[in-house]
Amino acid sequence: MSFTILKYKEVSSTQKKIKEMIDKNKGKDWLVCWSESQKEGKGKGKRFWFSPKGGLYFSVLLPKSCLDDVQTLTFLAAFVIARILKEDFSLEPLIKLPNDIYIGPKKICGILTENFFKGKELLFSIVGIGLNTNTKEFSPDLKERATSVFLETKKRVSNKKILEKILKGLKNQLEIISS
Repeated sequence: MSFTILKYKEVSSTQKKIKEMIDKNKGKDWLVCWSESQKEGKGKGKRFWFSPKGGLYFSVLLPKSCLDDVQTLTFLAAFVIARILKEDFSLEPLIKLPNDIYIGPKKICGILTENFFKGKELLFSIVGIGLNTNTKEFSPDLKERATSVFLETKKRVSNKKILEKILKGLKNQLEIISS
């Protein structure tokens, strides 16, 4: 099973972009929408995710056969990302349920999982991830509450490599839990 990765310079929201693809019958399993920045990155509820150039922002369309439990899907994604942050960057991530990852008191990642049903039948799931990777500074209202891999390690990272690791890790975890 391979991933189809569509990369954009800027979109309003990677979640919206995937939904547009589905509406045009262009959505398929493991379709990934990756953008260098988002104008209206989505957070939980009506919150927005600050998405300047430098971070890793993407949404992935999961196969129908995957889990239909939003919390489990979100936790699996958080587990995969936390493990990468720990193993690759020697950070000490904390998963804050239901959908955030922190380094100390500061948020580094947010996850938004949406399921779409027709009656009781799961049509598809979209997992959206905003990971602060190379963000060097945050607005004054976020400065005390947000961090990035760069701010924690003083090193620029490859968003492409992290994206690939997250996708492979998520696919592997879903295969394990679904079998």
